[in-house]
Amino acid sequence: MTAAPHRIDTHHHLMPSFYVDAAARHGITTAGDIPLPRWTVESALALMDRSGIATGVGSIAAPGVHFGDRAEARALARRCNEFAARLVADHPQRFGSFAVLPLPDVELALEEVAYAFDTLHADGVVLLASYDEHYLGDPRFEPLFAELDRRKAVVFVHPTIPVSSHALKLAMPGAMIEFVFDTTRAVANLIYSGTLERYRNLSIILAHAGGTVPFVSWRIAQGDRIPALLEKAPRGAVAYLERLYYDTAMSANRHALASLHELVDPSHIVFGSDTPFLPEPLIQESERGLAAYAPFDAATRAGIERDNALALFPRLRERAQSQTKVTA
Repeated sequence: MTAAPHRIDTHHHLMPSFYVDAAARHGITTAGDIPLPRWTVESALALMDRSGIATGVGSIAAPGVHFGDRAEARALARRCNEFAARLVADHPQRFGSFAVLPLPDVELALEEVAYAFDTLHADGVVLLASYDEHYLGDPRFEPLFAELDRRKAVVFVHPTIPVSSHALKLAMPGAMIEFVFDTTRAVANLIYSGTLERYRNLSIILAHAGGTVPFVSWRIAQGDRIPALLEKAPRGAVAYLERLYYDTAMSANRHALASLHELVDPSHIVFGSDTPFLPEPLIQESERGLAAYAPFDAATRAGIERDNALALFPRLRERAQSQTKVTA
């Protein structure tokens, strides 16, 4: 008998048809060279039931919503966020939402942050690791980070393929390799730009266990030896890395988990499926990989699969508590 859905999935992509169509009008049919998948609310709920996912915190990540036209980006972000809000209203126990922003236009992004939080009551925002060769931590994003910090926002950081990487003639889809390095570059830049030192109220979740961050954390920390960098990150790189959160999407295996476990307390690890980009058999393989990782006992796995995310999202926590009272 399949266990009742219990997992909180913080890496749960929404792919409404109007969004896929909007991207296609600009010749964009992939994310990281992976075709944009077919998706419906019904298919998402069915997969969630089969995969033990109680709630998916929905996000529209790569390739973003800004395809070159400012007005179109603003309208598409708004439509996506209103779609997500209706999804949450229709299925309050099954979905949460990360608002998508019309970046790299910071002015429009700030407008959408206000609407997403104050009107739509989004659970957080999703940011790409880079926009047009500018990584998170770039001074142009300073007003946005200041506002998100003021709101004590949860920020989901998802990679994309930077413009320079498109010229590489590699034998595999960009998502396989470029995604993990995109995240890693963003994290290092957030640290040594001083962004994480200035904005301590943010709860940042990194996709795919932080890319290569856990494995190269010692190397990143060598920036502490450079006075100009240490001045902006006075706590040392590892202290900032320990403050971040990491999802298990495409990373719930002994190799990745061992490195991540060495870097952060398990309370900073959350479950991620990467649906619908990751095929269902691989999602199930990830679930088995997490269950089989011996250093995590049952209580630790329960935290990763559910409790750690509930601690980050007040609205989801309140819903879970109210549902427990009803069924008690």
